[in-house]
Amino acid sequence: MAEVITITMMSTISRWDELSFQNLSESHLSMNDVLERIIRFIGQDPKCAYQFVIGTDSQVHRGHTKFVTGIVIHRIGRGAWACYRQVAVPRQLNSIREKLTLETSFSQRVAGYFDSSVLGQMEDLLLPYVYQGATLETYIDIDAGTEPVVNQTALYVQEMMDRVESMGLYAPRVKPDAYVASSYANRFTKNRMVL
Repeated sequence: MAEVITITMMSTISRWDELSFQNLSESHLSMNDVLERIIRFIGQDPKCAYQFVIGTDSQVHRGHTKFVTGIVIHRIGRGAWACYRQVAVPRQLNSIREKLTLETSFSQRVAGYFDSSVLGQMEDLLLPYVYQGATLETYIDIDAGTEPVVNQTALYVQEMMDRVESMGLYAPRVKPDAYVASSYANRFTKNRMVL
């Protein structure tokens, strides 16, 4: 029986490779579509400071656990463009460590598509304006807190931060700063998925 669950779970997770994103106004966005929207958003005002953030949150529902990964390009103090991807694991994950590990893995998976050459395209738009305040910071938000009394996830924070830091391109952020995971992605985890 455990083998069947593992195969089912792995086939569901492998659908992650489809990488179709959506937001409140668009659906079925490919990775190329997402990048094009981000480049266009930065190009509209390249003299600003930007944060490019990826974060995942999850919610256990009866019979499955829903994961939502958000991508946000935040023009500091002047708006944002965002989209998200959702996927379900067909079982209820009760282990906090397992949930946090999968959340971090899904964020890293998406971040892998935004490698140094892609981030370089974003930076190229800002480069002529660096002396006028243009910057690009890159983060992966980890939906975990560091206060052991408040957050059960505190035991695993350092492990997840080390994983993100080992990528070399993204700085890890945790609660309360991890707004893409704990706020943006979180709001889309609440509804059950139809499996």
